[in-house]
Amino acid sequence: MPTKPLIITCAIVGAELTREIYPHLPLTPAELATAAVEAVAAGASIIHLHVRDEQGKPTQRLEVFQEVTEQIRRRCDCILQYSTGGAVGTPLAERHQSLCLRPEMATLSMGSMNFGPEIYENSERTIETIAAAIRTENIMPELEIFDFGMLDTTERLLAKGTIPPRFHINFVLGVPGGMAATPQNLFLLTQSLKPGQTWTVSAIGRHQLPLTTLAMTMGGHIRLGLEDNIYYRKGQLALSNAQLIQRSVRIACELERPVATVAEARAMLGLA
Repeated sequence: MPTKPLIITCAIVGAELTREIYPHLPLTPAELATAAVEAVAAGASIIHLHVRDEQGKPTQRLEVFQEVTEQIRRRCDCILQYSTGGAVGTPLAERHQSLCLRPEMATLSMGSMNFGPEIYENSERTIETIAAAIRTENIMPELEIFDFGMLDTTERLLAKGTIPPRFHINFVLGVPGGMAATPQNLFLLTQSLKPGQTWTVSAIGRHQLPLTTLAMTMGGHIRLGLEDNIYYRKGQLALSNAQLIQRSVRIACELERPVATVAEARAMLGLA
């Protein structure tokens, strides 16, 4: 059993959910900050951050990211990881404009894909543009891998110098149009990594609990939260992001896998 501390990322809101689907969805800057504080208190060390506008719709506006960031930083210490994916269809110029605020981490999706009925566009030009902004601001990228071919793209762009040499990987499994959330696929993906490469798994919906538990036993890290899954168990909505984290912390304790503090997570990722 791996004994290195477990880094927990919390994706507190995402870009697709509405309050019609999940009534307790945090939307305002104050609500997002409260959700982040509760997640960190429950055991998360990284907050994966999307933000919403005054109407509760997904936005990449700089001033909204700034307000939410300031509120979170006033109330707790955590690693902020900005999403550069935005929502499907967000213009490229908007997707990376918030990076001038210099979060410690930012996402970098490694390819285009069907995203349910829509197309999530990440052409090589898009990847290069966002990667350039990440390098300029000296931010650590988290590479979002939705399918096996995106690992091949990663190697090719690393060789070109497009991607910074230091990065974290997030395997996003179970998105309709992407790689299925199965143990076999997680094993396949991780076997292709270089020794010492840090990685997280995000699994969608009902796959979140079994895949993240498996990742704990494999020495990987986990992402939880309402962006990926709104249910605590079949037919029962989760009360909050924190409730989902608390359950996985209990499981990690039973597996004798210590949960990383924010300081430990920074050290493990090379952010300290």
